[in-house]
Amino acid sequence: MSDSIHYASLSRVAQLIKRREISPLELTRTMLERIESVDKQLLSYATVTADRALDAARQAEQEINSGRYRGALHGIPVAVKDLCFTAGVRTMGGLKVLQDFVPSYDATVVNKLESAGAVLLGKLNLTEGALSGYNPDFDIPRNPWGDKLWAGVSSSGSGVATAAGLCFASLGTDTGGSIRYPSMANGIVGLKPTYGRVSRYGVLALAESLDHVGPMTRSTLDAAIVLQAIAGADANDATTLDATLPDIAASLNPDSADLGGMRIGVDKHYISTGTEPGLVSAIDEVIETLQQLGAEAVPVNMPRTDPMELRNLWLPITAYEALAVHADTFPSRADEYGGYLRGVLEMGAAMTAKDYASASARREDSNRRFESELAEVDAAICPAGGSVFEADRQAQYGDANALKEIVRHFQGQFTIPADLAGTPALTLPCGFSDDGRPYAVQFLGSRLSEPALCRIGHAYEQATAWHLRHPPV
Repeated sequence: MSDSIHYASLSRVAQLIKRREISPLELTRTMLERIESVDKQLLSYATVTADRALDAARQAEQEINSGRYRGALHGIPVAVKDLCFTAGVRTMGGLKVLQDFVPSYDATVVNKLESAGAVLLGKLNLTEGALSGYNPDFDIPRNPWGDKLWAGVSSSGSGVATAAGLCFASLGTDTGGSIRYPSMANGIVGLKPTYGRVSRYGVLALAESLDHVGPMTRSTLDAAIVLQAIAGADANDATTLDATLPDIAASLNPDSADLGGMRIGVDKHYISTGTEPGLVSAIDEVIETLQQLGAEAVPVNMPRTDPMELRNLWLPITAYEALAVHADTFPSRADEYGGYLRGVLEMGAAMTAKDYASASARREDSNRRFESELAEVDAAICPAGGSVFEADRQAQYGDANALKEIVRHFQGQFTIPADLAGTPALTLPCGFSDDGRPYAVQFLGSRLSEPALCRIGHAYEQATAWHLRHPPV
């Protein structure tokens, strides 16, 4: 087995497994050995489920050898953010109050992955409760592109593990940007679906009206494959949509990068305000590439909202809904919470129903302005939340004041609106800074536009090679 098989795309490995050129069992052993060797430094895994993985790999191998091939995820080693319930395996959510919590059932997304034949390698580390800071009792994943670089919130473990070749795909969640920030920071692909595309049943919540579950991979095609497996209505989650997801992966031509007829919304002021010049140049090159592939660049006027103004709209909604989620342990066990999450829950406790209703009304106004621009194009282009930066690890354990230096780098104007509106977004690599930090571009689409977003992302990847660069791990 090639020493670099861990960096192969999920779709490529699926072909090898289908043709029986790779054994799912040997592949799983290889990945577990790599986790044992590499993750001591990167700290992406909260729990490794080796026995469960080996059992699933044996079953996959037996089924495939007997002619019962389930599809592109059959025998593929994957991992999930440690918010997703796993029967008999602890699910901590980065929370000290849940360090000993062992669910009795699998989350719908875990069940769907395993029904598709995927092999679960384990559960991935994250910020406390999926917010911005870490609980002092938990590890902070390390960015494989540089030990001092921020690994992203809150699906940081998912970003690190996928980038470092410690799984072929992972699941993350996104409430204010937490699929897209770590995808940007770690140089991978992240797809935040339309709200309701993917069930949240059995996924620890942060804010019920904002949470999304989605794939984090090393190519757009791989993201489409995973989304296909996990999407769909779920009787256990009333917010899921009764909307069939087209077979996106089947529609992505591996030999064609034609974007004829596609309209890409471009707002140069929106893209460049507060954005690192190198990243602006990289996105300009993306626009040029898309035009060469046949797409039309169409001027749009994205809402001019200050990042802090957006955050001040998003945070109270999050705080009020998070307080309800943590009612069993907060404030009764407040001293077991890290400073940042504790402060947010205190904010929620100080709010009234009227305050929440007022914030929700402002949210609706923001959504109307945002979605009206998206309706004019197939996708709008922008950064995926800024650029990756150096981050003090101790500060990430701190309270709001300690985290200020980190939070100031967040460009929430590029991430928060899609969570407020529940619209899909695709993030993918588009270059590197002079000092080797990954750059990422984001495509924002209208509700249910995942097929168009994936068509754009896949075509861009066919014409470039940024997604094929991997950290020297």
